[in-house]
Amino acid sequence: MQLNRDLTAIKNRKAKADESITASVSEIISDVRKNGDEAVRRYAEKFDGFTGANFLVPGIEISVAVQRGKKSGFTRILQRTKEQLEFFHKNQIEKSWSVFKDNGVIMGQIVRPIERVAIYAPGGTAVLTSSFLMCAIPANLAGVKDIVVFTPAKADGKVADELLQAAHVCGISQIYKVGGPWAIAAAAYGTESIPKVDKIVGPGGLPVVTAKRLVYGDVDIDLIAGPSDVLVIADETANPKYIAADLLSQAEHGVDSSSILVTTCEKLIAETEAEIERQLSYLKRTDITRKALEDFGAAVFVKTLDEAFEISNDMAPEHLEILTTDPISHLPKVKNAGSIFLGENTPEPVADYMSGTNHVLPTGGRARFYSGLGVYNFIKYSAYSYYPRAALAELKDDVTTFALSEGLDAHANSIKVRFE
Repeated sequence: MQLNRDLTAIKNRKAKADESITASVSEIISDVRKNGDEAVRRYAEKFDGFTGANFLVPGIEISVAVQRGKKSGFTRILQRTKEQLEFFHKNQIEKSWSVFKDNGVIMGQIVRPIERVAIYAPGGTAVLTSSFLMCAIPANLAGVKDIVVFTPAKADGKVADELLQAAHVCGISQIYKVGGPWAIAAAAYGTESIPKVDKIVGPGGLPVVTAKRLVYGDVDIDLIAGPSDVLVIADETANPKYIAADLLSQAEHGVDSSSILVTTCEKLIAETEAEIERQLSYLKRTDITRKALEDFGAAVFVKTLDEAFEISNDMAPEHLEILTTDPISHLPKVKNAGSIFLGENTPEPVADYMSGTNHVLPTGGRARFYSGLGVYNFIKYSAYSYYPRAALAELKDDVTTFALSEGLDAHANSIKVRFE
């Protein structure tokens, strides 16, 4: 980590030139739109080695995986995670509402779930079962009736047991052995055997993220994900061992991950750096982690905690840890953050798996205007209104004048003809 490094480069960093792969991903999407299943099979064989005729995971494969999960005890962990997520996310459920005015006007808002949602589950170097749960639980609570999963199969046609077990726990049985940009295209536009969806959520590598960006508008997506990041605000009472561990846990995501410490204690910086070196000696993803810290790690010394929060709000981190004497008291100072972790016993990784809060979060400073994934991402709103004739009469002249001021005489006429 660099001391007092200029954070501008970190703030402005983005996923490596997605323009360089946009053309190829766009070509794949066009191919799938034109050739359907044939194109999907061709890409699955070329990139994943999968040659199966049927994309859907058979029920027997799910059943066998579920039995193995029960035997190993992993199903219990999945169930506990599900319960934690439900406990938190059920508070986000919204209801339709109506108001009745004295003049007879009725108006309100209808809340309905999105009908069909696809969850993308990576199956490459890491099977992110936790991310799948973060998507599936809010969708279930929102009332989405049709949830399907897309995940790449290996050459032997198998899908990771953990994912099948998680899907079973969430009551989802439609799992397609399709990954990559061609999965996104199939979900967005449909093929002979894959019905199109209304929304696509879930993490993925750069080609998948690019595909989601390109199909957005034809379908909805959760967000444009970029490199992960964490910012830790600490005072002199913070434990350097904990800080180092938390910075490392984020840096191991990838070489473009960012880990930043902002502190009022200069001594803590040196102690944290020493701890980082000590802990790196026994961790596995050392090369990736060290590269991330060298390129996008920083330690910033500030005179006051208020200054630390100013820096944090400007960076709008995906994850913000507050390790101070009274962390909860500083919560009102946070304006921009994807998810906030208060105190030394609330490390970011606990939320990655089991705290109940969602870890699908805005990256790249987008916490300034985006929120983490929740039940609200799987619903839509329809406003409605009813006007009796007398109530419309009260507004007719003003509405007509307003319409004419914009040069829209047909709008004005729509009112006038009702009172001729």
